[in-house]
Amino acid sequence: MKIVITSTGNSKESNFDLRFGRAGWFCLFDEATKAVSFVKNEFADAQGGAGTKAAEKMIELGVQRVVSGDFGPKAKELLDRFKIQMVIIQDDNTTIADILERINK
Repeated sequence: MKIVITSTGNSKESNFDLRFGRAGWFCLFDEATKAVSFVKNEFADAQGGAGTKAAEKMIELGVQRVVSGDFGPKAKELLDRFKIQMVIIQDDNTTIADILERINK
């Protein structure tokens, strides 16, 4: 399964980002290979529709689960339509490494 975690930066030490469409980075984790990579969110500064564009990016990346703090209604609808699970965490004091550790338990 491919999982995306919204991140403020492009390393495991970066903080988790509560925003989905406006997150600075997406941490892409492949459960099968344990590979971790970071994809810059090119839509973070978009005038509008950042959530929808970010959701389209998740579909393009072949993601099955997204971990973030919040999802807008349009992004939620699109992720639901493509059967992408949304996991909400409300702790912005955690790092990407912390979340990866929880996933790997």
